[in-house]
Amino acid sequence: MGVEETGSTAEVSAASGGLPRLADIARTAGVSTPTVSKVLNGRADVAPATRARVEELLRAHGYRRRRGGAQSSKLFDLVFHELESAWAMEVIRGVENVARSEGMSIVLSESAGRLTPGQTWVDGVLARRPGGVVLVLSDLDRTQRAQLTSRDIPFVVLDPAGDPADGVPAVGANNWLGGLTATRHLIEFGHRRIAMLGGPSRMMCSRARVDGYRTALETAGIGVDPVLVREGNFHHEAGYAAGRALLSLPDRPTAVFAGNDLQALGVYEAARELRLRIPDELSVVGFDDLPLARWVGPPLTTVRQPLVEMAETACQLALDLGRGHRPAVTRVDLATTLVVRNSTAPPAGR
Repeated sequence: MGVEETGSTAEVSAASGGLPRLADIARTAGVSTPTVSKVLNGRADVAPATRARVEELLRAHGYRRRRGGAQSSKLFDLVFHELESAWAMEVIRGVENVARSEGMSIVLSESAGRLTPGQTWVDGVLARRPGGVVLVLSDLDRTQRAQLTSRDIPFVVLDPAGDPADGVPAVGANNWLGGLTATRHLIEFGHRRIAMLGGPSRMMCSRARVDGYRTALETAGIGVDPVLVREGNFHHEAGYAAGRALLSLPDRPTAVFAGNDLQALGVYEAARELRLRIPDELSVVGFDDLPLARWVGPPLTTVRQPLVEMAETACQLALDLGRGHRPAVTRVDLATTLVVRNSTAPPAGR
């Protein structure tokens, strides 16, 4: 089952075992053979309706380019839904480590906040024929997955925003355990009024961290106060806004677990404005362990998410799949660990 190209044409094998030529596909679609070849190669000069008709035929018959036919380029595609933080730099560093060792270059894209990249990006990937694709906090829809699969372009989702479809390789971290560990750390210090500042509820990693927080409180016999649970967007500004609101409550929290380090720094700023000393009057825990967590004052206690290692694992998995290796496990969650610094202490009066 596959597609083998020769010049501007290709031989295509179907799931049924037949070997129709591209001319047969073209005849069924009502287009020319070069037009089908253009669709296969991601050329832009094809009408959208024609492209959709040809893609549907490829998908319906399970067509797939034969490995070893068309040669992959020495490129690796890395796609972010947002590209504006130190978090992204850690991921880029991990992909660069693998790409460098393989003699490959990286094509970096951003989907402008969308969790699914647009068709223009897909067309570019089909034209580039990269050796692998990693999508960060993103995923492909069914049609896009079929397009990459039919061209034998391997892809892996890194830190998936939602639950990836069956068969989609994914690499993440144990976010639930990280949330549990961070909250237990604060409970062991004697905190009972512990606030949680999560990320967007649509993101699976954020929901898992909040679930870990809730589990730690409930296991310790501490009720979850919904007033202390806030949703953010993983940016500094959200941490500041939620921090101001939480720390201005009549019965304010004595500790805050922020869903990432950037939001934790926003809480730092809010505490400074309200003249609350960290950790004497407020304990703060972050998540990610970005380099800046060590530099702030006081250094931030945080949950280390091994971003560089996650990116390396995702990149290597994509390359292995492209070489025909199918690992026994294609869903990987790496361990998170608590890194204790100077932003946590027992609540005042204890």
